[in-house]
Amino acid sequence: MDQADVTEVSRIERRCFDNPWPSAAYRRELRNPRQNYYVVLRANADDFLDEFESPRSGIQSNRLAESIRAKLPILHLSRRSGFAHSGAHIAGFAGMWCVYDEAHVTTIGVDPHYRGRGFGEVLLLALFDESVRRGANWLTLEVRVSNEVAKRLYAKYGMSVQTTRKHYYSDNGEDAYLMWSRSLRDTSYLEEIDELRLDLRRRLAPEIEVPSRSDILWRRSETP
Repeated sequence: MDQADVTEVSRIERRCFDNPWPSAAYRRELRNPRQNYYVVLRANADDFLDEFESPRSGIQSNRLAESIRAKLPILHLSRRSGFAHSGAHIAGFAGMWCVYDEAHVTTIGVDPHYRGRGFGEVLLLALFDESVRRGANWLTLEVRVSNEVAKRLYAKYGMSVQTTRKHYYSDNGEDAYLMWSRSLRDTSYLEEIDELRLDLRRRLAPEIEVPSRSDILWRRSETP
């Protein structure tokens, strides 16, 4: 996400949440990229799918892009400045704070038009990947106690409820669960996440050839 995306992100945010962030909050967050990380998922029939791979793998995405091209809309997980002006529109967005050894999810939103297609999972996986890349040990977040869909997704990725934050949401006073991942330095946990990644690839583009577990290589990027 960059500053040019904020107006559209804010418009989608108002469609997703009863207590949306103001545009100024996103603009402030984007001014500190070393601590804050925000990404958008774009949909455009004329675009291509950018790399969607693990920081731990060398899986190539060209065939994935070709396969999904026939299934509109095309998805593009992008962090490239200026891309917002190419004609693509935003299908979803996500962000987090990275402080010391903790990555804390601040938002995940998918335009209601695109829900039910696995896009929220794509965004969550992007946050996991960036958390690993930055050397975080944990991924944490708050979720409404009534949000069963989100809780199931987070539990699927190994997150568990640690405590309840009473009256956390200002719009209706609803409680929030604070959920934590397992250690992002646990190799077995990262392998489980990679298995979920491969399953997601199959669901998004079932006709492509997906590498087996033995094909996945360890590749950790330098932290920023």
